[in-house]
Amino acid sequence: MSVLNAPHFHNEEAAYAWVEARIWGNNPICPHCGGVERISKMQGKSTRIGVYKCYQCRKPFTVKVGTIFESSHVPMRIWLQAIFLMCSSKKGISSNQLHRTLGVTLKTAWFMSHRIREAMRDGDLAPLGGNGGIVEADETYLWETEQPKPRLGRNKNKPVKGGKCGPADKRVIISLVERGGSVRSFHAEHADKLTVNKIVSENLDRETRLHTDESRIYGEVTNHVASRETVVHSRGEYARGEVNTNSVEGYFSIFKRGMRGTYQYCKEKHLHRYLAEFDFRYNNRVKLGCDDVERADRALKGVVGKRLTYQTTRAQ
Repeated sequence: MSVLNAPHFHNEEAAYAWVEARIWGNNPICPHCGGVERISKMQGKSTRIGVYKCYQCRKPFTVKVGTIFESSHVPMRIWLQAIFLMCSSKKGISSNQLHRTLGVTLKTAWFMSHRIREAMRDGDLAPLGGNGGIVEADETYLWETEQPKPRLGRNKNKPVKGGKCGPADKRVIISLVERGGSVRSFHAEHADKLTVNKIVSENLDRETRLHTDESRIYGEVTNHVASRETVVHSRGEYARGEVNTNSVEGYFSIFKRGMRGTYQYCKEKHLHRYLAEFDFRYNNRVKLGCDDVERADRALKGVVGKRLTYQTTRAQ
């Protein structure tokens, strides 16, 4: 039986019940006063689906209040379909495809996808690695920056062959991948020692064994980790025993294929949400025991407290 035959993808009442069970559990919680007692479901013929009333603060509410669904006129079952499609598509699904598949406008599909990415943002600040664990670090560059950076020195940051800009004029993405575990990615303004040191010191345990390439921007990270070992790509070396950066490069492969092949372009101010999307799918992959259904459930549990308005996403 197809996963998409599930009742919550087709019936509005079932969709609300599905969301309530994952956000509230067994008992509704008033988002206005936080009360859990003296709450009842409104049963009037003209009452909207999923409306409750709290008799402590005397305010009505639904499970949508305080979540990415708040003030949305899109049916809940369509939201659940969109979440499942984004969670089950390894390289993402474009707003145009959501628009055609779900039958909503392109503008609505674009806004829905950004709200769902916001729900995927983890916010976990626990350090990676530790206990001698291996973390791989690497940086990559994607598309030109919207405001080119000033060139430094006479021979630095020159355009490469064909007049195209080099890495200095591109968006910098730095990722940390725990070997066999999760990834944490950052959109940085510069790829330099100061930026890398800050990211490593704030996100890695001091007992971590760090694997990188020969880039000089990692030259001072040994002050924050147990050890640093490198592979020298310029000499054709990509693995030396267990020393490699294959995991983080594999993550970049998925990320770039999705961004260039599926999304094709995004404004720089939205890049952090796209990184959150690819991080979320990588951190909840099948190898870690999470299938498409479970991944969509985990995304649904992250919708609370992440209200995003259309004006916010459009603001410069």
